[in-house]
Amino acid sequence: MSQYVFKLPDLGEGTVEAEIVSWKVKPGDTVAEDDVVVEVMTEKAAVEVPAPVSGRVVSTTGTPGDMVPVGAALIVFETEPGVAAASVAAVTPAPTAARSAAPGGNGAATAAVPAAAHAAAAPVAAVHSGRVATSPAVRRRAHEAGVDLQQVAGSGPNGRIVPKDFEAYVARRTQGQPTPLRTAPKAVPASARPGAARSTATQEIKVIGLRRLIAQRMSEAKRNIPHFAYVEELDITELESLRRHLNVKLERGAPALTYLPFLALALVRVLRDFPQCNAHYDAERGVIVRYGAVHLGVATQTPDGLKVPVVHDAQDRTLADLAGEMRRVSEAARTNKATRDELTGSTITITSLGKLGGIASTPIINAPEVAIIGVNRAIERPVVFEGAIAIRRTMNLSSSFDHRFVDGYDAAAMIQALKECLEHPATIFIDT
Repeated sequence: MSQYVFKLPDLGEGTVEAEIVSWKVKPGDTVAEDDVVVEVMTEKAAVEVPAPVSGRVVSTTGTPGDMVPVGAALIVFETEPGVAAASVAAVTPAPTAARSAAPGGNGAATAAVPAAAHAAAAPVAAVHSGRVATSPAVRRRAHEAGVDLQQVAGSGPNGRIVPKDFEAYVARRTQGQPTPLRTAPKAVPASARPGAARSTATQEIKVIGLRRLIAQRMSEAKRNIPHFAYVEELDITELESLRRHLNVKLERGAPALTYLPFLALALVRVLRDFPQCNAHYDAERGVIVRYGAVHLGVATQTPDGLKVPVVHDAQDRTLADLAGEMRRVSEAARTNKATRDELTGSTITITSLGKLGGIASTPIINAPEVAIIGVNRAIERPVVFEGAIAIRRTMNLSSSFDHRFVDGYDAAAMIQALKECLEHPATIFIDT
């Protein structure tokens, strides 16, 4: 037997070090070439690193949260004689998908994951519970093939589904052979659960990976940007009437229109008169970059944290097109299928807490942008309307602006123009 020392490869884009997010293997485990062995996070990317060789894990370097320099020993494998000599090439994961971390509704960090090919072989069945552990590449292939990953037995570390497991499952299904099923975990009585008697115990959670990056971006945004917050109440009774009317006209099974595409379309119209709000601040050069095109960021909650997929060239889209694209990029972000381009380049962001919207909020600006618009909960309540008490549907817009470059007067004027469009929604569709 011989030993193969695998060093942290160059992950691209000037990376000099990476943070260990989680080990997928431990000393003593046997792995196959291309099995994911560790997930690391750079300043721009979260990367699943595959094994360059097959063998037994002798040792690993570092624990989650530790920083490892590029070129430093990461993991040592025990391999068959001659394997190390035949596998001296560095393994550099190729990015195939991306994620964006968002501070308070926004962000600029992306994360990429590699795809690796495996030979088809019958997997050793493993029992799993909760979310299926596998790579985004396998999830995409399963989605395209209509395969429920809950039915695929994983042979990787901790029952992870590796490509060869998926390929073997598809091959058996095609041939009509029975496939091993995942078994559901047995219910454990509350009295027998670990910690059941320690309800007052504390828990320490290390802040690493994507959550650390989100925290860093939020801190930088709040520390460096003097936020000017502005909240305005809207009467959206007419908008709600139009929305319901258009939803009735939709084809059966089509997703219903929400308020967000109307807001997006109105925002595109308003920004023609307020270009200073559709801009980036380039701190290194000390210049404001105003954009003619509106690349709309849509803050999206995902299992990995808040991400901001982007609807590019929103100014060229219709209401239906905007609605469809906003749904598409948001779903891609939630399922880790969004590309890097779909998660970068926004010039202004909208964010919504949906039914949890509350009365008002103070969204954090996504640097280098200079403005963000937040949607709060819509409710019906009695108001004075045309001299009489009436039940009207109201909603607040909560916005934040970079006060260094957007004056308070201009910020208020922009929100008032947005209010007028949304309260009289026909004006959104009239070119003047």
